[in-house]
Amino acid sequence: MLDGVRVLDLTRLLPGAFCTMLLADWGADVIKVEEPGAGDYLRWTPPLKDGQSVLFNAVNRNKRSLALNLKSEAGRDLLKRLAGRTDALVEGNRPGVMDRLGLGWGVLHELNPKLVVCSITGYGQNGPWAGRAGHDLNYMATAGALYLNGPPEAPLPLGVQVADIGAGGVGAAAAVLAALLEVSRGAEGRHLDVSMTDGALSWLAMPLAEMGAEGVAPGRQGWRLTGRYACYRVYRCGDGGFYSVAALEPKFWSALCDAVGRPDLVAEQFAEDSRVHREMEAVFAGRTREEWRQALDGLEVCCEPVLRLDEVAANPQVRHRSLISDTETGLEVAPAVPVGTGWRRLDPPGLGEHTEEILAEVGVDAAAVNQLRQDGAIG
Repeated sequence: MLDGVRVLDLTRLLPGAFCTMLLADWGADVIKVEEPGAGDYLRWTPPLKDGQSVLFNAVNRNKRSLALNLKSEAGRDLLKRLAGRTDALVEGNRPGVMDRLGLGWGVLHELNPKLVVCSITGYGQNGPWAGRAGHDLNYMATAGALYLNGPPEAPLPLGVQVADIGAGGVGAAAAVLAALLEVSRGAEGRHLDVSMTDGALSWLAMPLAEMGAEGVAPGRQGWRLTGRYACYRVYRCGDGGFYSVAALEPKFWSALCDAVGRPDLVAEQFAEDSRVHREMEAVFAGRTREEWRQALDGLEVCCEPVLRLDEVAANPQVRHRSLISDTETGLEVAPAVPVGTGWRRLDPPGLGEHTEEILAEVGVDAAAVNQLRQDGAIG
C-alpha cells in the first residue's frame, strides 16, 4: 500500500517505533537512523535474544538501520541528502533539539518542500510544559485518564502504554498518512505536532461531556465504564479467576440475568446502590472461570473470561487469525491493521546493518563510506 514511500525514523523507544512499524508494515521503506555504537536504547533492554532486546524486535520489524552521527557535520549532511529524497521524517526529540542540530523544520522544508515531518513529544511543541521530561504514566496522569483507573483507594498504572501507543504510535501514523495524502494531491509538506498528552485527553471526550452535563467529576468506579453499574465491570470467580461483563445494552443484560438465574435483576441494570453489585459478585463467585465460560459461551451476553497473557495465544479467535507467532527474534504480534496479500516481513535490523546499502542509494561510494567511518560520521 505504501510501496515507494520512504520514511526516516529518528525516534527511540516505543512511540515512534510503533508509528513507523505501522508504516513499514504497510510497505513503506523505513530507515531507522541511530547513533553509532549506542543506537536506540531499547536495543539493549533485557531480555535479550541473540544479543538484541526482544522488546526492540517487537516494534522494529520491516525496517533498515543506518548508523549516523548527527553530532558531526558530515552526518548531518548525509541526513539532509537522504531527506531530499524522503517522503516523511519522524522524530521524538524534545522541542528545539532538531533546530540545535541544524535539522529543524525550516531547514528540512526548504530542502524538500514535499517532506512531511512528524514530531512526537509528551506535551507538544509549545506551552509551559513543552520541554518537560515525561513518560506514558505522566501523560495519562496529566490528561486525567489515570485517575479513572483502579480501585477507590488509589489510581493504578495501566498494563499497556496507552498514550505512547495510541497517540504517539497509531495517532502519529494516521497524521503522517493524512499529510502524505495531502502532498499527493499537490499540497506542500507539513510539520505535524503530535502530543501524547493531547491524544490521551482526546479519548476522554465522553467522560468530560458527562461531567459537563452532571456538574460532577466522575471518580474511580464512579463512571459508567469504571464500575458504576453492575452490568459493566469485572467479577472474581470461585477459583480466583476473573470474568468481564460488558452488558451495557438492556438486551444483553437481560440475557445475562436469565443465563445466571437472576431474572429479578433485569430491572436493576442501572441501579446505583451496591446491592446489585453484591448480588452479581455472589453469582460469579459460585463457579470457576472455566465453568462460567462453558455456561455463557455462545450466548448474547457480552461476557468473556479475563485471560492471562500466557493464555492469549491459545484463544480460538486469536489462533484462527494467526495473531501471535514464535519467530527467531521472539514472540511477535501480527500487524495491527490489514496489510493485504503479499505482505513482506523483514527481521528487525541490527544496529547499522544497512548503512552502506542506504548511503549507496544517495550516491556515496565505498571509498567515501570508509572515510566517513574513519571520521566517525557513520557506524
